[in-house]
Amino acid sequence: MAGLTLEHLFKRYDNSGKKKRTVNDYAVNDLNLKCEQGEFVALLGPSGCGKTTTLRMIAGLEDITKGNIYIDDCLINDLHPKDRKIGLAFEDYAMYPPLNVYGNVAFNLRAKGVDSAEIDRRVREIAPLMQIEDLLEKMPVKLSGGQKQRVNIARAIIREPEILLMDEPLSHLDGKARQAMRIEIKRLINKIKCTTIYVTHDQLEAMSLADRIAIINFGVLQQFGTPTEVYDDPANEFVASFIGEPPMNILETKIIKKEGVYFFSFENSNLQITVPRRYYDVIQDGFRCKVGVRPMDVLIGGEDSVGTPEHIATFENLGDERRIGIHVGDMLLMLITEDERRYRRDDVVKLEVRGEKTHLFDIETGERIREKA
Repeated sequence: MAGLTLEHLFKRYDNSGKKKRTVNDYAVNDLNLKCEQGEFVALLGPSGCGKTTTLRMIAGLEDITKGNIYIDDCLINDLHPKDRKIGLAFEDYAMYPPLNVYGNVAFNLRAKGVDSAEIDRRVREIAPLMQIEDLLEKMPVKLSGGQKQRVNIARAIIREPEILLMDEPLSHLDGKARQAMRIEIKRLINKIKCTTIYVTHDQLEAMSLADRIAIINFGVLQQFGTPTEVYDDPANEFVASFIGEPPMNILETKIIKKEGVYFFSFENSNLQITVPRRYYDVIQDGFRCKVGVRPMDVLIGGEDSVGTPEHIATFENLGDERRIGIHVGDMLLMLITEDERRYRRDDVVKLEVRGEKTHLFDIETGERIREKA
């Protein structure tokens, strides 16, 4: 078990057809991360954001344009992949069809010339951990997707790596299998206590598995924090909208002042939301920004509510929750309710918002506008 540090890491592919290079040429742009021993870190972001490229640089499968990678205090930039003490579980199972499960799990150890008795000991030790002890004699063609992924992960950890890298290991599984395998991965990591870097575009996987999440967009680190931190205290509009299902409502607003009280107002809408007093030092009458609020923090008020009456645009009954969409001008505000009532389009409800749960973002840059300390 070891720590991992990425210092000012850059990756730029050769774009020979371009005359002038720009900052956008970098697949990974000045990435800094420090992962503690035994920590589970998820690299999260949309497709093409640079997370797999980062993983491949850690593994030694991609050259580094600039920057340094350390395992503990050892600089590994120029180390061959086989000398980095890293285990890698690919997105593709990449099993060897002529070999049975036992042979696939043991392959790396045999290639390194490990003694047969030691190989057998390690395979028999890892098989129950990955729940594949009954599959050792089976051929890959006879395995389900979930079973193949278990073998894939077993092949990575049998090397007893200091760092375990996992590149979207659940992407080929269906919904039910993904959920089951997610629980298995959590159980496994808790047991082997290996420093793990996990690449995914699925924020549910990252939130449920990781100790900390590094959210990346266009090769740039947006925020690095615990699931609670990135959910409750997003650094910018991108993080706020990427984390959470359904995503945070983010609406353009103009702040107006009436009788000493500030309100969020919205173009082509009668909806007005009271601005929390903690923002009074950073706003003024006529100030434009974006306000973010999560669907579960938008409430349907009772008959005596002073909330603004609004017409329902969409209603979805998902069994354990109901999702309601309401037009706010040209924007759609989503809310979640556990109310068992079945609403219809154009039903009128009164909206209330938990003001303490709102977030402000700069209308141009998307950066968080924070209240003064």
